[in-house]
Amino acid sequence: METSEFQKWLTRIDDLTPIQRSRAVEALSNDAKDGESVAIIEDRVAGDRCCPHCNKPGAAKRGMVDGLQRYCCSNCGRTFNAVTGTSVSGLRKREKWLKYCEALRDGLTLEKAAELCGIHPSTAFRWRHRFLKMFSDNKPVKLNGIVEADETFFLESLKGQKELPRPARKRGGKAQHPGTSGEQIPVLIARDRSGVTFDAVLDGLGKDQIGAALKPVLGQDILLCTDGSRSFKAMAKDAGIEHQAVNLKAGIRVRDHAYHVQNVNAYDSRLKGWLRRFNGVSTRHLGSYLGWRWFLDCLPEEAKNPKSWLIGMLRPLPG
Repeated sequence: METSEFQKWLTRIDDLTPIQRSRAVEALSNDAKDGESVAIIEDRVAGDRCCPHCNKPGAAKRGMVDGLQRYCCSNCGRTFNAVTGTSVSGLRKREKWLKYCEALRDGLTLEKAAELCGIHPSTAFRWRHRFLKMFSDNKPVKLNGIVEADETFFLESLKGQKELPRPARKRGGKAQHPGTSGEQIPVLIARDRSGVTFDAVLDGLGKDQIGAALKPVLGQDILLCTDGSRSFKAMAKDAGIEHQAVNLKAGIRVRDHAYHVQNVNAYDSRLKGWLRRFNGVSTRHLGSYLGWRWFLDCLPEEAKNPKSWLIGMLRPLPG
């Protein structure tokens, strides 16, 4: 718009009705948020211009592609932009990503998230799992001091699959067999007394499966508190870890005023209560939902700000 046309447009603002003024303010506000989203994305590499392919800084600008600055690495000669090597590489409508981060912060369903951002529900679904991949694959966790560990179970769900190896059941339904069985997916939850939390979807409940997941995140001189599970006891013995078991079946919840699993059980309860809104979570995406809840629960101050979600998703994927 030319300057003269803009000035003429401004003189007609007084003629707008209250509803028209409100719509104009909303439109201008949305445009500002759209620009803010792209600015956050570009800021990821604007400083050192580090190449995601060879990790060498100092890349040169090489034009614009699809609305993002393109860079060319002087070391390896490959080109990249601000989302190369991240979980959101290749996704479109990036001007709406910051708004979608608000939907993740608020735990909205796919339908409500799509309505909030003005996108199709299938796009909202694709974004959800691409956005959450960073938090499920790259939790900066190290457990120290007294560590509580427990297993919890989620009903196997083939939600979204066209061909099922068993008769279909209502979403959020019950298992055919009571107690633990092949229908239940085990999840390991470990939490130290400072609130640092680790979770992992397990292939089984043997000492080897538990040890493979838990040992890499344990610090030095930790004390492991669990219930009476034999697998945890065997794993701790093999790893040379001091272990204290609480016999919950006998009604003992706390031993010596220090040994208990109440913190990890409380986290389990919050996790399952939060997941109920989704009416059954697909087993293949369970890790994404664990990462989602982990960020909300363990980094609450960061999780309040949608910018933190977007910045987190722009971190390079491990490996």
